[in-house]
Amino acid sequence: MAGFVGIVVSDPWLQNQFTQVELRSLKSHFLSIQKSRSDPKNGDFTLKDLSLAMGNLKTLSLSEDERTRFLEENFSGLEIQQLEFEQFLRIYLKMQGKAGSKGSTTSAFLKAATTTLLHTISESEKSAYVNHINSYLAEDVFLRKYLPIDPLTDDLFEISKDGVLLCKLINVAVPGTIDERAINTKNLLNPWEKNENHTLCLNSAKAIGCTLVNIGTLDLAEGRPHLVLGLISQIIKIQLLADVNLKKTPQLVELVGNSQDIEELMSLSPEKILLRWMNFQLKKGGLARQVTNFSSDIKDSEAYACLLSVLAPECRSKPHPMDVKDLLERARLVLEHADRMGCKRYLSPKDIVDGSPNLNLAFVAHIFQKRNGLSTQMRQMSFLESQFEDDALVSREERAFRLWINSLGISTYINNVFEDLRNGWLLLEALEKVHPGIVNWRLANKPPIKLPFRKVENCNQVIKIGKELKFSLVNVAGNDIVQGNKKLILAFLWQLMRYNILQLLKNLRFHSHGKEITDADILSWANSQVKSSGKFSRMESFKDKSLSSGIFFLHLLSAVEPRVVNWSLITQGETEEEKKMNASYIISVARKLGCSIFLLPEDIIEVNQKMMLTLTASIMYWHLKRPTASDTRSQPLDCETASLSESTSNLTSDDSASDSSADEITI
Repeated sequence: MAGFVGIVVSDPWLQNQFTQVELRSLKSHFLSIQKSRSDPKNGDFTLKDLSLAMGNLKTLSLSEDERTRFLEENFSGLEIQQLEFEQFLRIYLKMQGKAGSKGSTTSAFLKAATTTLLHTISESEKSAYVNHINSYLAEDVFLRKYLPIDPLTDDLFEISKDGVLLCKLINVAVPGTIDERAINTKNLLNPWEKNENHTLCLNSAKAIGCTLVNIGTLDLAEGRPHLVLGLISQIIKIQLLADVNLKKTPQLVELVGNSQDIEELMSLSPEKILLRWMNFQLKKGGLARQVTNFSSDIKDSEAYACLLSVLAPECRSKPHPMDVKDLLERARLVLEHADRMGCKRYLSPKDIVDGSPNLNLAFVAHIFQKRNGLSTQMRQMSFLESQFEDDALVSREERAFRLWINSLGISTYINNVFEDLRNGWLLLEALEKVHPGIVNWRLANKPPIKLPFRKVENCNQVIKIGKELKFSLVNVAGNDIVQGNKKLILAFLWQLMRYNILQLLKNLRFHSHGKEITDADILSWANSQVKSSGKFSRMESFKDKSLSSGIFFLHLLSAVEPRVVNWSLITQGETEEEKKMNASYIISVARKLGCSIFLLPEDIIEVNQKMMLTLTASIMYWHLKRPTASDTRSQPLDCETASLSESTSNLTSDDSASDSSADEITI
């Protein structure tokens, strides 16, 4: 059986500073530099030339002058013409350290990607997340033999190596995301079965809103602590913040004064809503100051002491935390108060005093889940109901487009497409990701944008580009996006997603010969695959009501990879329950192959024409792009470099193994 193949560095320490994803990217840059320095037209290759070349590395936030000066100060005697790859890696590491020393800001966890700028992990965070896993997965039939995990050891990373725990944790965060029948759960999994689980895990994590950059299946297989913990952190926090929105907790309307404020609240991220909720409760408790973050503003425990007294006055005891001067003792009393409320801790007194942002956020989110202290006598419900009266299809499409755009690696995490895209900037970023070079950034206005006409300028450019790409935008103006016209925004996003799909397929020139790919080509391909496999099901169109049973897509998946479908788990797809079981299985199997898709089982059951096209095109791309069996590299799920990613997914059924590997398409 073939093993994983990656880029190997002779120095083990140097090898451990990078993931395989990063090594492949850096190797590509190095080869580009090699080609440039060997070209006689370029003359002698100097340190300044090296500085210019390294400017293409996104993770180096140094100016050209700073890079050149750094190289001259530290590598003045370097023989550029003899530069080896390992020397290049050491230069990159030192330069990265220089860039990091300039200081950086920490964004919200949902945007914070799993990168390797710092290869350290927080023992406090590890302990908190282990306790969370022990609590929520204690009754799992497969995992209970491994639980409870000892937070003082590295057992978490060892147990995570087969991918089962991570898949199960995703289902705890967002129930039903993964059909557990698709998870390989034998007592002894071979490398390919583990790799399937990792592929399923990463694609499913993206489908619930995790931001995955510079992490691939091989990183999970090796149990790299900083990457595994970063992924677990995002999954757990998605679970804890699931109810921090007006749709799930309409009582949050109490935080605002009028309909305009409600619209603003709807556009906020869960973290910002949580801060607003906390300040609302602190005002009730008579605390004059406001909390603006989950770190420095709560180090002294004053805000916690006030919050818990407002929410659970019956759980107070003496001495009151604010009667104690020692900050650690004060934090201990706060946590004891939370214990009496029945809240999970997620952090220690030291974590509060140190201002651990992730753990404080988790702690406050859990308090909100346990007792939010909001009134059930809600006012302004008529306006609120009008905001959520959209039918289920609109809601599902908004979700799919939002997750897809976030997967492209844009600068700001989108929480609501109807609100967050209104200034046009993120739409321009998405267009640039799909069609590099198409945006005229000199004409774009970067947020924050206070003047309304600047937003209109951005959105006008969005519409102009859409027309250049031959989108159907009759009587549509930039102001429609600024005004948050839901129908038009969804229509634009669908055309952008469809354009991305067709371009990816077109770029497979050895199959398309550079010709334009149409919906009819995708339909014809799917039918021919099923027919050639000896099956008789057929799809007349992407609106074909027979698709609701799921049988055609199961035949298609089986046609492109015969061992991927376990037919003993398949139903006839006649009743609603049978259709749902098949649809859930189809989505998980496609993700297990390597397809990054954002549809829901309901989209298959109701035969959502748009989602049927994306699902079919995703499977088609995976099949056509599929490398030979000899190429078993584990590729990255790198949303920042392109919407197209590649991930090895060698497919098995039961005890059999396949030596084939898979690519992923983000759709």
